[in-house]
Amino acid sequence: MSSLDKTIEQLRAALSASPDNIALRQHLAETLLQAGYGEEAEAQFRDALKLSPGSTELLIGLANCYFQQSKNSHAMVIVEDLISSRDTPAAAHLLHARLLIRRNDIKFAVAEYEQAIDMDESLRDEALENHLGIAPDDESTSNEELVDGRLRAGGAAGSPIDASEKPTIDFTGVGGMDELKEEIRLKIIYPLQHVDMYEAYGKTIGGGIMMYGPPGCGKTHLARATAGEINADFISVGINEVLDMWIGQSEHNLHEYFETARRRSPCVLFFDEVDALGASRTDMRTSAGRQMINQFLAELDGAQSSNEGVLVLAATNAPWSVDSAFRRPGRFDRILFVPPPDSPARAAITRIMLKGKPCDNVDHEMAAQKMEGFSGADIMAVVDLTIEEKLQIAMKKGRPEPITTRDIIAAAKSLKPSTREWFASARNYARFANASGLYDDVLKYLGEA
Repeated sequence: MSSLDKTIEQLRAALSASPDNIALRQHLAETLLQAGYGEEAEAQFRDALKLSPGSTELLIGLANCYFQQSKNSHAMVIVEDLISSRDTPAAAHLLHARLLIRRNDIKFAVAEYEQAIDMDESLRDEALENHLGIAPDDESTSNEELVDGRLRAGGAAGSPIDASEKPTIDFTGVGGMDELKEEIRLKIIYPLQHVDMYEAYGKTIGGGIMMYGPPGCGKTHLARATAGEINADFISVGINEVLDMWIGQSEHNLHEYFETARRRSPCVLFFDEVDALGASRTDMRTSAGRQMINQFLAELDGAQSSNEGVLVLAATNAPWSVDSAFRRPGRFDRILFVPPPDSPARAAITRIMLKGKPCDNVDHEMAAQKMEGFSGADIMAVVDLTIEEKLQIAMKKGRPEPITTRDIIAAAKSLKPSTREWFASARNYARFANASGLYDDVLKYLGEA
């Protein structure tokens, strides 16, 4: 056990004796974050904020947790709220700069970084300055000019890595989601299986589906299983693999991914966190972001190259942040809500996750009923916790102990569904920003339609 892990154990023990000690809980959260335990740190910061709502330090800590876990939109909401106040802490400006880099908004990131170090010189970060193109010792050239010069010159970044794969899972490895699977079959799978019939009607093979819903409900897993179902190549594209600080490089990276998918047709091209790549242009501060979105739209349209056989899937937790142009027919013309799994799906997921593990007549249906509102990731956490508990017992007894229904239910009671926070935000959009009916499925799920 490392010294940092020992410190964490000591802090946990101290906190169990004094659970309302805000400073102690904050110290534990910061130590967990330093050790890379982002999710646990996030939970501690949340608990601390319940004791001290509105604490700036705790809010920045929570935003840093989001940043470490690449929950960029969550972090940005907190940071933008903090920098809109009069007494903005320097740490908020620094984190804002880091978030803006992920959005490829370099000029504004430079301004925010300089604001941070003007307020607190100790926050200076040489690696970040190099990334931003800031040379503090070069007085003959302003920071803005230097960044602009490097941007105009172009970066050294090469073409995106060809990271295609052949998934080993198909729809049998996805618990539940029957309606979603059928939508994907109609849009993607049947055209490949019945080429002649689709050609007779002049229907091309390809197109896009955007999936939205709470995090952890299987959007990425479903996309990979779709490729496995048709034995197609699968290319997963993250925002960090597209966005680049050099002008024009982000568009080039995006084009290269589409070109790779076209060469490997049939191919499933999957964009995770598509709201970061296709944010609403009305919210953009710079033309560089708009150009990247225009490039994305052009690639979806197949303006210069045919997208025949290129099946584009995208996932987002924030569909309200995606530019409406992406929803035009021929682009992402199917917008599918991916809700938390229902009871039969939860039972199926639990059954899949427990396959091959020592079990004693587990009643999966009964266990599923105790996990109402749990995402697939939450159910995985329940199973992991159950296994950890059984391992502790097995180590003491010296033999494996089978998992029972009672064990799973006990683990489920100790966890809360992570989807509640997402639905709190989605409900507002579904009620007050739903002129197109895009979020009707959310209202139906909530029983408010």
